[in-house]
Amino acid sequence: MKTGKLIAWICLIAMTAGLMNGFINGDFFKDGGELLSNPWGIMSLIDLYVGFAIFSMWIAFREESKITSFVWIILMMILGFFTASLYILILFYKNNDDWIGFFFGDRKDILNTNN
Repeated sequence: MKTGKLIAWICLIAMTAGLMNGFINGDFFKDGGELLSNPWGIMSLIDLYVGFAIFSMWIAFREESKITSFVWIILMMILGFFTASLYILILFYKNNDDWIGFFFGDRKDILNTNN
């Protein structure tokens, strides 16, 4: 999990720097318009939101609370993989060396009931 924590930290820092750069130096509507005028820009957004949806399914699966899931998923759709990096980093610290707990969360007991 040490490597996972390191990667999650690097991703969180990179996403923070990228978001700050975009908000400080960019124009959301102007730059977004340019992105949407390019077929590969549209494809990049489709790819991005497919990733958000798939990652959000994992969040919904592993979180017992529907409210907690809802909040994380909304943050995922707004802040993207900044949220995913933060979510994973929190899970690494919460599930110290417990990969089953990391991936399954409150549902890790289903592994024992299926045998």
